[in-house]
Amino acid sequence: MTTSNAPLTKRKSRIRAAGAIAAGLGMLLASACSSQSSSSQPTGGAAPTDHVLKLAFLQDPGQPPDPDIYYAGQGLMLTNNTYQGLLQYQPGIAQPKIISNLATSWKASQNNSVFTFQLRHGVTFHDGTPFTSAAVEASFARRLAVNSGPAYMVQDVKSVTAQGPYSVTVTLKRPNAQFPDYMASPYGPKMMSPTGLTRHAGKDHAQTYLRTNDLGTGPYQLTEAKTGSQYQLKAYAKYWGAKPYFTTVDIPVQADTSTQQLLLNKGDLAIVMHDLPQSAVQAYRKNTTLKSYSLPTMVSDFLYVNPHSAMLTNQANRQALLQAVNVDQIYNQVFAGRATKSTQAYPANVMAPGLAKQNIPYSPSALQKIVQSLPASQRTLTVGYDSGQSDNQVVANLLSAQLANYGVTVKVQSYPTSQIFGWVTNLKGAPDMLLTTGWPDAAPPYMWAHISYVTGGGLNYFQCSTPQLDKLVGQGLSTGSNSVFSQVGQLAAQSGCWDNLINEDDFMVAQPWLKGVAESHVVSTVNTLNLATLSVG
Repeated sequence: MTTSNAPLTKRKSRIRAAGAIAAGLGMLLASACSSQSSSSQPTGGAAPTDHVLKLAFLQDPGQPPDPDIYYAGQGLMLTNNTYQGLLQYQPGIAQPKIISNLATSWKASQNNSVFTFQLRHGVTFHDGTPFTSAAVEASFARRLAVNSGPAYMVQDVKSVTAQGPYSVTVTLKRPNAQFPDYMASPYGPKMMSPTGLTRHAGKDHAQTYLRTNDLGTGPYQLTEAKTGSQYQLKAYAKYWGAKPYFTTVDIPVQADTSTQQLLLNKGDLAIVMHDLPQSAVQAYRKNTTLKSYSLPTMVSDFLYVNPHSAMLTNQANRQALLQAVNVDQIYNQVFAGRATKSTQAYPANVMAPGLAKQNIPYSPSALQKIVQSLPASQRTLTVGYDSGQSDNQVVANLLSAQLANYGVTVKVQSYPTSQIFGWVTNLKGAPDMLLTTGWPDAAPPYMWAHISYVTGGGLNYFQCSTPQLDKLVGQGLSTGSNSVFSQVGQLAAQSGCWDNLINEDDFMVAQPWLKGVAESHVVSTVNTLNLATLSVG
């Protein structure tokens, strides 16, 4: 079976950002619990009259705001407001739906190997040059030349053929029903000015230039990019769509969740978009001065089980372990108000309700019997978590206490992201269980299945292998069949190697005058909004 896996080394920076969902909780809960009491009581602030929107990053994006390189979380605020792709996911809804962007319409051949796009007229790049079909081939070629993490989305492109300035046909090397979703993905290929790419090519395909500039068509231009300090966007005067209300967007790096809360409470920030500790989430939900939002994502918190650990080599034992996890307690103590308990094997909003059911009931008696039958020396398990995800540190401690009730001695240990990815090829030093957060690059279930459930997949941390599952994923690549991927999810859950515990939301708190927050949010992105559709009211 073949898949379009990105090379593992190039996936690391992308998936590492799954920790950014919880990384702002980099204050452990001990400090998080005091964050609200140390912050001033919210008074809010008046709507700005200067058309300046004040935001903040909790962590620096960590990579250049170059869409062919950027493969993480918070920096999507920059790449997705300055650049545009051929297609996009519709904002303001929970179930991903592809709509037009720089392509006004598209059609696929019967076998999903040829795609034809009709392009939008009257669009200019930020360097003033017109957007035409020539940009499609140039943008795809540049992504391949840079060859960073997102390059896999165009690696199967065989040819790009223009039919005049506003029509283009893309032929693939093999059928791929997911190709339109690649074009709509927040990490998908963005259109860049061919003139600008040539003018600023240098020796690195314009990578140096695009660290502090952009060559996109979006509603905003990148006007400042000071790593670790400050980013700024300015509205593009010749933007083809509706003109943004906010003409300037200031995004300093405020690497402290309590500081961001203080600024928000005083009215010096329009919105906090990510990484609030659970104590603050509960306080803001009750607050009447500010407005909170819990918005849908494709982010989930997973428990991985190591099938190569002595007690867990048996599938029945792995299933018994998963049935002993009290998900209700984890949800209530760590995620209430900003998540839902998952019932499906895939991350949130990837498959329609009723498909890919996990069917893992809470019934710890089976594990208790298994543990009692083992000698004391075999009753110890290690629960690991990504050191950048303090949400999961709390979950690991809860899980430790739960399993202790059934005679299991649990050691909780943090691991750096780099070590976790190393287990994909070498399990030395791997724990018995791992708690970590992740989300797919795009909406189709294939996008998660082929990196998580397939043998050798980039997120198959514990090398769990199910030949039948591998075969089904290969079949689903060309057809995109939901029934096939539903069966894949069920097989993954039955293996006992994976348990999708929690579907996480983007929890945001904003000034009451900021309008359009929910409508500007896209389910496939995290920690970001479509800034051009925000306004004051």
